[in-house]
Amino acid sequence: MADKRLDQATGIETVGHEWDGIEELNTPLPRWWLYTFYATIVFAIGYVVVYPAVPLAHSGTPGLWKWSSRGALAAETAGAEQARAKTLAAIAALPIEELPGKPELMQAAIAGGKAAFRVNCVQCHGSGAAGSKGYPNLNDDDWLWGGDLKAIETTITHGIRYPGDDTTRQSLMPSFGHDGILPPGQVEDVASYVRSLSGRVAPGSAAALRGAGIFAANCAVCHGPDGKGGRQVGAPNLADAIWLYGGNQADVVASVTNAHAGVMPAWGQRLDAVTIKMLATYVHSLGGGEKFAPGQGAAPAADATAPAAAQ
Repeated sequence: MADKRLDQATGIETVGHEWDGIEELNTPLPRWWLYTFYATIVFAIGYVVVYPAVPLAHSGTPGLWKWSSRGALAAETAGAEQARAKTLAAIAALPIEELPGKPELMQAAIAGGKAAFRVNCVQCHGSGAAGSKGYPNLNDDDWLWGGDLKAIETTITHGIRYPGDDTTRQSLMPSFGHDGILPPGQVEDVASYVRSLSGRVAPGSAAALRGAGIFAANCAVCHGPDGKGGRQVGAPNLADAIWLYGGNQADVVASVTNAHAGVMPAWGQRLDAVTIKMLATYVHSLGGGEKFAPGQGAAPAADATAPAAAQ
């Protein structure tokens, strides 16, 4: 180690170290940097004293102010829950058919229903509620059991063909082919006729003409003579372009042969009444919601034979 000396070029004292002829100048730190460094030390000491900082065996030092991020979150959550409770109470006290007359509550219900939908319903109906084969699209205006707010609330509450709920929505289509009610040829013909109702098969085709009589004898009792369905029995509209299980010939033949009996949970056994009311409001808002039926405080609903094939 060399002795300290003044560097001739700069006039600054060296630190006394030398490596392969290279020496380090003892250049002092800038005053502003030193003061900033000292200030951070003071701040750190104050922080440790005031806030939780030092970890101990089972907890940490609480600090003089007794503050914690968990405590702050709990306080904010409690405040939000208190405000939310008032809104939920207002929604609970108002019959669902009267919600449209309260725009602020209606918007709050839609927002709450959207959140509940993401947790409970997207698994079957999809994140955008567009559904898929066998799972109804909730954005269109086809409803098996009615699309006004009260009807949707009832469907969500009691489900469809759900065991354990005595008031669940019930409908049962015979398995015409599987149970031998119709031979395969007649199943093909009635499928052709059904597809002709929505313009997928020429109405005058031989198969459709043969199928018309079969339809009248076996299917019209539920779906109506014009195939437009009936909400009293949950029979879908066969004359539109919406098909829950597919609308090509093979799909319709499969439906007539084996029928379908999809199940939707009775959410009234799992969710509280306010959440169900908000869910119904959100579903109604998606685009296919209908006005109220007569006697429910609003305009008359659509005819029961209007499109009714999705839900």
